[in-house]
Amino acid sequence: MYQHILYETHAASAVITMNRPDRLNALTVRMLAEIKHALARAEKDPQVTGIVLTGAGRGFSAGMDMDALDEISTTNSIGAEGDDLSALKAEPGDASLGEDFQVTYAYLLSIRKPLIAAVNGACAGLAFSIAMLCDLRFVAQDAKFTTAFSQRGLVAEHGVSWILPRLIGPSRALDLLWSARKFDGFEADRLGLADRLCAPGETLTSAQGYIEHLAATASPTSLMIMKQQVYRHLMLPLGEAMQDTNTLMAESLTREDFREGVRSFVERRAPRFNPLTVEE
Repeated sequence: MYQHILYETHAASAVITMNRPDRLNALTVRMLAEIKHALARAEKDPQVTGIVLTGAGRGFSAGMDMDALDEISTTNSIGAEGDDLSALKAEPGDASLGEDFQVTYAYLLSIRKPLIAAVNGACAGLAFSIAMLCDLRFVAQDAKFTTAFSQRGLVAEHGVSWILPRLIGPSRALDLLWSARKFDGFEADRLGLADRLCAPGETLTSAQGYIEHLAATASPTSLMIMKQQVYRHLMLPLGEAMQDTNTLMAESLTREDFREGVRSFVERRAPRFNPLTVEE
């Protein structure tokens, strides 16, 4: 089914690899549909604790394919490259979070499992936005970033105007958006975009190791609810966020995972939490 990505599972990790290395994994309409389908697939797999998005070869992704951009600039619309994508229709994420999390790539924030961008090389344009909308970014020291939008006559697209200031502050966000300057993994770490700075070639294994640690120690249900709390509460006043948290905390006390967490601590053993089950 997949032509532009690879999908693999390793223990508790699902790895989605953008796989057009000859084009620096430039995004196509098909690739974006395949990524969305693979995310839904990983979300429904009870053996998967977390998901890694990365790129084949020497790049994460150079952004939207220039041929596709040329067509878009001519037709003023995003077509489907003449490809039937009906088999790839998928709706990952928790729709109960509301419409805000269903607009274009905001659905990434509603994925029920941790989503890590393993940025192993060039990351530009739309790929930059997607990496920012992942939960964590594991970044190679020699990675190269650029927002690129201003140099194409575009605006801050695909939610990056919302997420980037929240990650690094308004002035730094404007600098990266206005100048579209290139910066490496070391500066990404200094700015706060990189949650882990990795040696070249180590981003994927580091991300998988992080997920394996979560699988061994953390409740998948707790991971999901914490993620939802963080993103929803970014848009709530403090009082409403506290009230929501109190409700969720009371609910957590009734779950088997809470009882198992206490028992495992008292018995000084690794916890055996229930896998996350996502209904069709």
